[in-house]
Amino acid sequence: MAAPLSADRFVAALRAEGVTVVEHDGWRNHNRNQVGTWGPVVGVMIHHTVSSGTANSVSLCYDGYAGLPGPLCHGVIAKDGSVHLVGSGRANHAGGGDPSVLKAVISETYGARPPVPREHQGSAGAVDGNSRFYGFECVNLGNGSDPWPAAQLDAIERVSAALCRAHGWGAKSVIGHSEWSDWKNDPRGFGMPGMRDRVQGRLGKAPAPRPTAPAKPAKPRYQPFPGTAFFKTTPSSPIITAMGRRLVAEGCARYQVGPSPRWSEADRQSYAAWQRKLGFSGSDADGWPGATSWNALKVPYTA
Repeated sequence: MAAPLSADRFVAALRAEGVTVVEHDGWRNHNRNQVGTWGPVVGVMIHHTVSSGTANSVSLCYDGYAGLPGPLCHGVIAKDGSVHLVGSGRANHAGGGDPSVLKAVISETYGARPPVPREHQGSAGAVDGNSRFYGFECVNLGNGSDPWPAAQLDAIERVSAALCRAHGWGAKSVIGHSEWSDWKNDPRGFGMPGMRDRVQGRLGKAPAPRPTAPAKPAKPRYQPFPGTAFFKTTPSSPIITAMGRRLVAEGCARYQVGPSPRWSEADRQSYAAWQRKLGFSGSDADGWPGATSWNALKVPYTA
C-alpha cells in the first residue's frame, strides 16, 4: 500500500516510461474526493469503455453520466496509444470487489492457483476499489471482436509499469475489472495474465532516460478569429479540428465521431454549448463562432 502520487508525479511517471500523454483541462483537480477516501493505493485496474472514438470516450470518462458522475477513471487509453488524463484522485471506475482479491493484490500473489474467488460487487463484505486503485479505461467496444491495436496494448503495458515502478510494485499489482468483480468482463479481447507478463518484463528494464534539463515551454500561439463567414462556407481546415479538440477539452463536445477537419452540424452544436457555457443565450448562442467566444476558447495555432 502507498500514498497516491500527486498529479505532477503521476504525469511525470507516465512520461518517464515513454507514454504519450494528453492532459485535458482541469484533470489535476477533477475527482470524487468529496464523497470518499482516496488512498492508500494498492494497484492498477484496467477497463474497456464500451464506446468508440477517442473524443467521445474521453468526454464520457471526464463527465460521467446520470447516476455515475465523472471522472470514471484517471486516464483513457486510445487506440493510437495516446493516454488522455481526465482525473486525479478518487474516480468512479472500480466499485466494490472481493476482499480476498484486495489481499492478493497487496501481497502480490494474485494469479496463483487456484484462482482467487470473486464476489459480486454488491455482496456483503465487498470493499471499495475506487479508493484503492488507479483506473485506466481503454477505448474498445468490449464485444470480443473490436481489435486491440499494438499501440494501445503497448500503452497499457507502459502506464501499468510506470505506476508499478513509481510505487515499487510488481506486475501482480495490475488487474482487470473482471478480476475484481465477477459481474464484469473487462477488459475483453486480451488476457490479463499475458499483460502482467509484459509489465513484469518491462519492469526488468530501465525506464526511458529523463531529459537532462526540462525544455522551456514555448509561448502558446492561438489561432486568430477567421470571421463568422469562414464557418458558414462549410470549410475543411485544420482550424476546425483544433477548435473541436478544444471543445472536447472544455466538455462541450457533441460529436458522435470526430472532431474532423470538415465543419459540420456537430461542430455548430458543440460550439453552441461553449457559447452557453460562457453565459451567452438566444441568438448569441447559435453555434456560429464570434470573436469574443473564439478568443476565450484559445484554439491552438495551426501552421
